[in-house]
Amino acid sequence: MRLPEPAKPAIVTINGGSSSIKFAFFDASVSERILEGSIARIGEPQSVFRIKGKSHTESAPRLLSASNHTAAVDVLMDWIEERLGRQALAAVGHRVVHGGAKYAEPQLITSRMIEELRRLIPFDPEHLPHEILLVEAFSHRFPDVPQVACFDTAFHREMPRVAQLLPIPRRYEAQGVRRYGFHGLSYTFLMGDLERQAGAEAAGGRVILAHLGNGASLAAVLDGKSLDTSMGFTPAGGLPMSTRSGDLDPGLISYLARTEKMDAEEFNKMANFESGLLGVSETSSDMSDLLERETKDVRSAEAVALFCYQVRKWIGSLAAVLGGLDTLVFSGGIGENAAPIRARICAGLGFLGIELDQDCNAAHAPLISIESCPVKVRVIRTDEELIIARSVARVLNLSPTRKP
Repeated sequence: MRLPEPAKPAIVTINGGSSSIKFAFFDASVSERILEGSIARIGEPQSVFRIKGKSHTESAPRLLSASNHTAAVDVLMDWIEERLGRQALAAVGHRVVHGGAKYAEPQLITSRMIEELRRLIPFDPEHLPHEILLVEAFSHRFPDVPQVACFDTAFHREMPRVAQLLPIPRRYEAQGVRRYGFHGLSYTFLMGDLERQAGAEAAGGRVILAHLGNGASLAAVLDGKSLDTSMGFTPAGGLPMSTRSGDLDPGLISYLARTEKMDAEEFNKMANFESGLLGVSETSSDMSDLLERETKDVRSAEAVALFCYQVRKWIGSLAAVLGGLDTLVFSGGIGENAAPIRARICAGLGFLGIELDQDCNAAHAPLISIESCPVKVRVIRTDEELIIARSVARVLNLSPTRKP
């Protein structure tokens, strides 16, 4: 089935994960998403290449061999050249998870920036190497196409200093070791869409954003600015996630070093890839799988219960930071699609003024709280790719400046 092709050079957004590459094409004015797709299961025996057009027409998934991100991005760039031509790209925008202390705004990627990002790899060894690889691959294949980095840490750049500090010896702060926060591109979109749906007063109030997906975090926002967030120095902190542990007692590191001779690399692998929902359930990192199994498998039930408990606890904590709560927003794959999880998280939060309309919640309605509820609970489908494309257009003056 033939999908639409860009009639003019387009902005392509690249969102590289640990085992996937998501991409989307937008016209230069960012008024239209032309197509989107992904290469998933990178590193597994069979990777999956999917493409969907603006009318939601989808080509048949293509199985391929992509043992690493180099092979996967080569497939994507070959497809661009074969189907769209070398002149198809006006610019490339990349989601870069960690910008460190230096990068807080979308910027044109330069060789100096790449050098700085290499220096930051110890801050985020799970994402930055793949992201740098993707930038360099596009630079090599399309040397005349400008590329822009959009940093997930930028949304939290103005967090109060008390929320940035880590309670460790002060000398490490000079090395950039502090709390940064992540999911900033998603949060930027959510705040813009909240204002569109509910008005400026709601967006300027006391808001908790819950981006719950394979990676999961929450943010407390007041007057449109981040006051605190669950993730900290790296995206591994805060909530238990699909395979990440979230916050752990630091004493666990020395315990496992003594009892199992576990070194730092092994601990990092455990905390990032073997923990969270997967570690507790011992069966799956996918919330939908666990919900199906929870009545028959106590491990799955405990994984679900732990996730809901920790999200609920963080909502209470961030409500304290805000001095109350006006709006709670659910987003991300779990937050947008798992009505039972939203219901369990909100159960017991009546003291904050939260009460769900069960029918609206089951229907994934935009507003799922009861009409008389003082706290409005919303479900908003996030769109990181749109924020990246708008940022690219703004940085390169490809279209009039638009509010995210």
